[in-house]
Formats: sequence, C-alpha cells, structure tokens
Amino acid sequence: MIPIKPVGPASAPKKSAELSDIPQDVFAQYLTPGALHLTALPPLSLYVHFPWCVRKCPYCDFNSHEVKGSFDEQAYLQALRTDLEMSLPMIWGRRIHTVFIGGGTPSLMSAAGVDRLLSDIRTLLPLDADAEITLEANPGTFETEKFKSFRASGINRLSIGIQSFHSGHLQALGRIHNGDEARKAIDIAGSYFDNFNLDLMFALPSQTLTESAQDLETALSFAPRHLSLYHLTMEPNTYFAKFPPALPDEDSSAEMQEQIHARMESAGYRNYEVSAYALPGHESRHNLNYWNFGDYLGIGAGAHSKLSFPHRIVRQARYKQPKAYMDAVRAGNPAQEVNEIAVSDLPFEFMLNALRLQSGFPVSLFQERTGLLLNRIEKELQQAEARGLIYRDHALIMPTEKGKLFLNDLQEIFLP
Repeated sequence: MIPIKPVGPASAPKKSAELSDIPQDVFAQYLTPGALHLTALPPLSLYVHFPWCVRKCPYCDFNSHEVKGSFDEQAYLQALRTDLEMSLPMIWGRRIHTVFIGGGTPSLMSAAGVDRLLSDIRTLLPLDADAEITLEANPGTFETEKFKSFRASGINRLSIGIQSFHSGHLQALGRIHNGDEARKAIDIAGSYFDNFNLDLMFALPSQTLTESAQDLETALSFAPRHLSLYHLTMEPNTYFAKFPPALPDEDSSAEMQEQIHARMESAGYRNYEVSAYALPGHESRHNLNYWNFGDYLGIGAGAHSKLSFPHRIVRQARYKQPKAYMDAVRAGNPAQEVNEIAVSDLPFEFMLNALRLQSGFPVSLFQERTGLLLNRIEKELQQAEARGLIYRDHALIMPTEKGKLFLNDLQEIFLP
C-alpha cells in the first residue's frame, strides 16, 4: 500500500461521472477533492492485452480477433508503449507488483517482440524486484527456442490454455491443438519455467465423469504449481450461445465439480478462489490483486483499468478493435470509456470480487479499498448472515459452504 495525503475536503457523493475524451494533460483533475477519502492506495498491477489468435474458439467471449494472414507486431508494440507513456501521469510514484500479458494468444508474438515489450515496460515503470510476470500461451504455438527466449526476457510464469487432453473434446471446443501437442507443450514449459498454470475445462460437450477425471490426472502428472479449473459456460454473443452443443446435465456437472475438488484437495492444492487451485505459496499474485479490489492499469486493445486516487476510483476501457485502438493511440487518447465509480456502486464492486476468495477477506480491507465504513453495508451483511451465506466476526468476512454454492445470490445482496 502507498500512503497518500489528502488534498482537500471531500465533496458530497455524486452519481457516475462521464470522463471520456479527457486530454492527457488534465489527469491532475483526478487529484481534486471528490466523493471519497482513501488513506492509502492499493497495490498496482499491469495488464497487457494481445488481441489476436489463430482461430476464435466457439465458447470465447474475450476480446480476441482471428489473424487474417498476419498482424503488424511492431506497430502494435509501438502502440502499447505509447499507451503506457500516456498513462504514466495517472500512476506516478507507484510500483508495479505484477504483470500479466493476456489475450487472445500472446504466445503468437515473436521472441524479439516479447523482449521489446518487457524492455519497454521496465524502461517506463518501476517493477518490484520479484514481480510476477505471466504470459498466456496456447499449446498450438509452442516452439522450444521461443519459450526459452521468453524466459530469458523475464517471463517467470506461464498460463497454458490446455482445456482438455482429449483430442475429441479439443476438437469440439475449436482448439487448434490436440492431446499430444498439449502434453508436448507442458514438457517444453517445464524445461524452462518452474512456475506455470494449466487451464482445464470440465462439463464439455459429451464429456463423461471418467473423462473429466482422466484430464485432471494427466494435468496433475506434470506437477503444475497452479491449476485453473473452469466449468464450460455458454456466454452471450458466442458461437456456442447461438448453436449450443449437447452438454452434461446439471447433476453430472455437479458430480464432476465435486470429484475435481476432492482430488485437488487430496493432491495438496488449495482452492483459494472459485476456479483456482494452487500449491501453498503459488497462488496467482496478479489475480489475487483483482479479487482483493486492488488497482490495475490495462493497456492494449480492449484492456480495462481500475485506478484509485485519494478522492475517487476510476475505470477505463480501451477501444476493442486492434486498428481502432492503434488509431486512437496515435490520436492521443486510447480510452474509449472513462468513468468514475459511483459511491453507491462501490460496495457491490468490492463484494463482487472479494467474495470469490474462498477464505474470505479482512474486515478492514473494505474500508481500505473503498474509503467507506463497513456500517454502510450492515443491513446487507445481516441479510447474508441470516440466509447462511456468510460467516463473519470482528476480523473476517467469508462465504460459507452454502455461500460458495450460491455465490451469485450472495453477491446480488450487495447490488445498490
């Protein structure tokens, strides 16, 4: 945390303010008196979005765009650097604790491109000496020498989108790799990275309980320090939403989830967030910052930011289309949307994140990250407690087992 000094008395709370199209030279206005009074700024992370992939998966609702022949890597890297340079006035004096390069498929970048990106980041930002620097990778893009170079450039954590080791299921998911390529990719990753995450999905089209268990056993055989285990969902505006495949029924899906949880527990992994399991001490520090309502600067097409100032908390969203984003950077304002979070929305925004933490959060964190007293949500906390969805004492608030099962219901209690 970074202590901050007040710059004037807080004004009365106000509704969300539209701050879009603000020139870079007026970021100082974020430091003027406003609705909040934060005594410290939270940890700050950097998110870098790479928007291209080889093929759009039918379940994917992320901002990703199929490569049509090729992409101009150097032009995009220059846009990222310029975007970061223009964002510096908002984060002067703050250190970066974690970096996450996501997509899309960032491993499509050349070794030289990743090296340039990390060099630009180090030139412009003060990084922690032990900063966690993660790169998302697709098994269909693994090349031994390239990943050796990624490690040499400073990437110290990989997140590999395996999804399944069953070639039939991978084909149904529209993935560009098969089961053998998935295993080979992990072997390559293990040669250069001692810290890597594997993404797996369950409740896949026509998947059986036995097949789900086999996927997990194969993943565990590689001894990853972190596993992200996601239930396949039909997200709006995806191909699967329009043409849904035959999925396991709710009972079968629940059985898969219970089986996964029990096996991960027996293997020594801690379920620290809804879909995340880690060996002790190897939780994703970047994602933990999100769940603890920390700050993050997002650069790149479609990237989102959440930044705290002494008297306000601001969200940004970059232009989604790569060309529109790069054009906007050249024009001097890559943010398509900038909004101050209304005071009335802060409790829900905090709880939407913090209640995903399986072991809960310190009571003091609510006031520290929102600038609001806990008694502002006392009625909602009492309601959640009466329904058996949370446990709380003077130091801790955490979801109960029932609260974890009905997390959406628990979070909705805090809607304004």
